[in-house]
Amino acid sequence: MRLIFLGTPDFAIPALRAIHASGHTIVAVITQPDKEGKRLVMTPPAVKVEAERLGLPVYQFASLRKEGVELVRSLSPDVMVTAAFGQILSQELLDIPTHGVFNVHGSLLPKYRGSSPIQTALLQGEKQTGVTIMRTAYAVDSGDIILKKELPILPEDTSGTLFDKIASLGAEGIVEALDLLEKGKITYTPQDHSQATFCKMITKEDAEIFSNTQAEKACLMVRAYSPWPIAYLTAGGERLKVYQAEAAAKQGEQGTFFAQNGELFVNLQSGALHLISVQAENKKRMSGSDYLRGHQAILEKRIG
Repeated sequence: MRLIFLGTPDFAIPALRAIHASGHTIVAVITQPDKEGKRLVMTPPAVKVEAERLGLPVYQFASLRKEGVELVRSLSPDVMVTAAFGQILSQELLDIPTHGVFNVHGSLLPKYRGSSPIQTALLQGEKQTGVTIMRTAYAVDSGDIILKKELPILPEDTSGTLFDKIASLGAEGIVEALDLLEKGKITYTPQDHSQATFCKMITKEDAEIFSNTQAEKACLMVRAYSPWPIAYLTAGGERLKVYQAEAAAKQGEQGTFFAQNGELFVNLQSGALHLISVQAENKKRMSGSDYLRGHQAILEKRIG
């Protein structure tokens, strides 16, 4: 089969590699434009780098729906595959491939449609997540389901570890779906739209832990916002990033810090947060106990 692959970040690379290794013919890889990085150096998307390594033709569009329709049409794809492409496809684009567009989505649809399914599953305290391979419809993540693959969420999982696991699971799933299509054995199951839930785009501001945050919720935030944007507290006008934490018993007024056995804690609503690994502004990451030894004044501060 002739297919076009659309993806941008690291999440899409396992799927690209798996499709390439499976023998399906990738006639083009489409990704986002290079972006200005550190020191004003233009940085290519991860998918572009990998596609060039694999010897595949690469095209970049700031808006595929405005600039790339004729290219896609000229390539006569049997199917297109999207994995974290980062652009909404027009109905005109969706209609070009003979068999439509297959998408790798990082949740068990219809749960968590939208741009942050992995982080949101962690924030909601889910014990299980997974990947859905679906045939894309114009409404966001509403298309018919081809297959699902489930994955347990472990207590130590963060968004970073789940991204890697789900990306690998998605690679297996998309090859399985393409093989089913080629053999004429594929089925499409409509989603139960009444069960749909949605998730929003994550911002840095979402990651702030306040004094009225539930302690257990704060623990979920620390895991969900790792490796980006990193959960944080604001005390005395200074930001303290929290890389690892656990819930503990409250000892004092909400919003205040306390020390116990050389370890640093902050009192929240319905409990406290043991700050195991932290990073002050413009400083290196360190254990909460090391931070406490050099910053005893934190015990006189409070968070909002």
